Amino acid sequence: MIYQVRHETRYSYAREVSLAAHVLHLLPRSLRGQRVLSASVAADPAAARRRDGLDHFGNAVTWLFLERPHTRFEVLSEAVVKVGFPSPPEPESTPAWERVAALAASGGPEAWEAADYLFESPMLPSAPEAGAYAAPSFGAGRPLLAALLDLNTRINRDFRFFPGATTISTPVADVLRHRKGVCQDFAHLMIAALRALGLPARYVSGYIRTRPPPGMEQRVGADQSHAWVGCWLGPSHGWIGLDPTNNLVVGDEHVIVAWGRDYGDVSPVRGIILGGGEHRVDVEVTLAPVPDAAEASSEEWTAHAR
Repeated sequence: MIYQVRHETRYSYAREVSLAAHVLHLLPRSLRGQRVLSASVAADPAAARRRDGLDHFGNAVTWLFLERPHTRFEVLSEAVVKVGFPSPPEPESTPAWERVAALAASGGPEAWEAADYLFESPMLPSAPEAGAYAAPSFGAGRPLLAALLDLNTRINRDFRFFPGATTISTPVADVLRHRKGVCQDFAHLMIAALRALGLPARYVSGYIRTRPPPGMEQRVGADQSHAWVGCWLGPSHGWIGLDPTNNLVVGDEHVIVAWGRDYGDVSPVRGIILGGGEHRVDVEVTLAPVPDAAEASSEEWTAHAR
């Protein structure tokens, strides 16, 4: 499946901003199962200095430095991405969850890529109550993927999607208590639960395909950024994406932008400004499948480009 992504962020400030520095995580990752055919990020006002590179986790990052006074700041990212992540292994074929936890704790060559995601992080301190919530899914010797799918389903069943019930800094304990939130909350909850059991888990940001109600057209700009969980199944199977908000295994309807320990590592737009006062931010996201003809052209282009 090929998708066209458009993500526009607009800041309006009550007073003039004299200087600003921003960090952007808006360009999709290129990885197995996801090919970025084109991608760009543009800002208005234009940055006096710009640097593009990779962060510690391998995510594409854009650093912008604005030196011209301004009362608005707009960022537009656009990309065309082909996705088709591999099918997951049979749940019963994956190792027992205790075995994967032991491998992660031992470190070494087999577990190096999981080490960053095993311990608490700034937005996800130790949360034993999350581990207690997950425990019924992780019976002794249960294959890890079977346990993960069970936990994914339970979160989807037990928690209500309720925009406005939380903020980006709501603790996992509060989400557990009130049983409602948004995708970020459910991803944080699942990550905290897995880490409490000694299992590596990472926060993944990106987009998910949405469908309009029957008979209605897709509204431009009506989509949103999305968040889910990357779970390590051990060195033989690697990572798998699980979306507790929708009770899905990540396949061909998710586009990955970035991953890290928690939301703070992959915030789409983060910055420091001098001045500005009160501000308003508006975000519009559109994720649209590319028509079949365009997809065929893309396939032909890819074949010739190899």
